[in-house]
Amino acid sequence: MTPRVVLLALLTLASATQGAELRLQLGGVKRIWSSAELLAHPQARHIEIAEDVSYKRTMSYRAVPLAALLDGVQPGDHLQALALDGFVAELPAAAVLNQSGAQAWLAVEDPALPWPPLATGKASAGPFYLVWQNPAASHIGPEQWPFQVARIRKLATVAERFPQLLPAADAPAQVQAGLMQYQKHCMACHRLNTAGDSQFAPDLNVPHNPTEYFAADFLRRYIRNPQHLRRWPQGRMPGFAETVLSDAELAQLLDYLRHMAGRKVQDG
Repeated sequence: MTPRVVLLALLTLASATQGAELRLQLGGVKRIWSSAELLAHPQARHIEIAEDVSYKRTMSYRAVPLAALLDGVQPGDHLQALALDGFVAELPAAAVLNQSGAQAWLAVEDPALPWPPLATGKASAGPFYLVWQNPAASHIGPEQWPFQVARIRKLATVAERFPQLLPAADAPAQVQAGLMQYQKHCMACHRLNTAGDSQFAPDLNVPHNPTEYFAADFLRRYIRNPQHLRRWPQGRMPGFAETVLSDAELAQLLDYLRHMAGRKVQDG
């Protein structure tokens, strides 16, 4: 065996041992954690997640309380988790730091014990997956369970970063509430008025707003069950059941989208 082959084998072995890397950018504090370091973290433990959002069944993980990795983060801060595929989860720090309601965990995939694939021909939810115990206690939605996480960072609020998402100052309270629903349920995949960090799904206002091309009640039906309305095997948009997005909250979201159809920005 040549020295070059030996070196390559050693590098491959080292990479497999260390696993992936998670990058944290918490203001002035930056830290890179390897899978090996997180698996050996003093607060790491084995947990069970009932009704796992991604695997649709009970799953067991070795995980670290996410709050244990967020040095200096305060409840009033805003966090963002970025996935390898461009999915972006906006997370209020108060929910992540909470110790009495839903509890946030960073599940860590052991390279030696890989998790099952999410579907046939797909990768697993690893290397890092944000999971929740008792999610209903804090109204945690499925968009707040990002998998294949690569980076977590502390940022200004969504309204501060993207003013083009804001409704008119005199917009009804229903529309203002709809912006909150958009942030929680839509912004992980979509942009609106070109605003957002996700690279995952189409813009919802430029060049056209879905309220402009979905007739009658079809947009509501599409949000509830996309595949029921438009069958597409490659479609990745989940359905939002009433347990996740109530009828009242869905009405707020639709009112926000209709309002923003009249507040388009110029593309580019």
